[in-house]
Order: sequence, then structure tokens, then C-alpha cells
Amino acid sequence: MKTPPIVSPQEWDAARSRLLQAEKQLTRARDALAAQRRRMPWQAVEQEYAFDGPGGRRSLPDLFDGRRQLVVYRAFFEPGVTGWPDHACPGCSMVADHIGNLAHLNARDTTLVLASRAPQPEIERVKERMGWSMPWYTITDGFDTDFGVDEWHGTNAFIRDGDRVFRTYFINARGDEALGSTWSYLDMTALGRQETWEDSPEGYPQTPPYEWWNWHDEYGTTERAEPTG
Repeated sequence: MKTPPIVSPQEWDAARSRLLQAEKQLTRARDALAAQRRRMPWQAVEQEYAFDGPGGRRSLPDLFDGRRQLVVYRAFFEPGVTGWPDHACPGCSMVADHIGNLAHLNARDTTLVLASRAPQPEIERVKERMGWSMPWYTITDGFDTDFGVDEWHGTNAFIRDGDRVFRTYFINARGDEALGSTWSYLDMTALGRQETWEDSPEGYPQTPPYEWWNWHDEYGTTERAEPTG
């Protein structure tokens, strides 16, 4: 293995400062891309879809669980997929392992769920084995075909306006590799992080950054973590 040059602390700091400028440019570019997502046209979901869940049959609006936004990751766990019946596919399992505590997404009026074609008993069994707790539903119709995830994994974002549901964005292939944190999921939604620094269309919900952050077991209480650092 041919290593990079070995330098002094001063030279290392200078090299790091040069790279930091490129990293900041990348951060600003990601913010600009997220702002474009918030201005994407919406696709009306006119067809009804049905999913099986632990509590029985659920519609697509039901998956929102009363919140305004919904993110659906199509995980491949079903007969014919590598790992069946003991595991979901290796890549989808890695995505599941990287999902953070969902209380933070929920605090931004956003629900995240997984969907596969495996029956619920198999899904519950693999969730218990792998230590996963996210909502995970069974696709029963053409949802996966209609939203581009019948042959490959992908993540769709939806929003509700009253009783109507709209598709707002879609990320798949290597784009899914960057997902997993609260921030990455919010950045793909129509409403974004909902913070005042964001470039969002007029009237979008926004609050000051940091002020909504909380311990994941304290959302909805009067207790709130005070940001430090």
C-alpha cells in the first residue's frame, strides 16, 4: 500500500483547511439540492393501495399514522431474495441497520415505514432477530410496480393534504446509501427540516433550528433538552 506523504502538524492543518473548503461547498450544494426538492411538483396518488400490518389491513393514508408526511423504503424480503427466509437482502438489511430513532422524524410530522412482500409473521420474526423496531408492512398489490420499486429497492416520499395523498420525491440505487439519519430523510421530503434557515417556498412550516430537538423519549412533554456546544 502506497501511503500519502507524512507531514508535520502544521502542514496537516493546512491540507485539512484546503479540503474543508471543498467540504463546505458540498454541504451548500446539498442544501441547494434539498431546496429544489421542496419545489418539485407533486404527483397525485389516485389509486387505492392496501398493506397488511400487525394490526390488519391498512391503506396508504393509514401508513401516515396521522402525520403529514410519509417516507416508504421498499425492502426486499420475500421468497426468491438472497437471505430468505432468515434474512432480508444484505443491502436492505444494512439500510435497516442505519435507521435512527424514529421519534425525531415523528417530531417533524413525518412517518417512516418499510414495505416488503413477505407476510407479516415472517417480517415480525426477522425484526425480532435483527433488533429492528420500525413499522414494516406487507405489500399486497401493485404499489411496488407503480412507484418504481418492484425490481430494486428505493425510497418514496409522500405528503397528505386532507384526504389526498401526493408523491413528492423518490431516491433509489446509490442514493439510498446516504439515507438513514433524521436529517437525510427530512431533506428528501417536501417540507424539509422545517427550520428557518432553509430556502423553502413561502408559507412552509418552519421553526428555529435546534429548538425542536429533544431526547427521543421526551417529545410531547414539557421537558426539553437545551442545546449546548
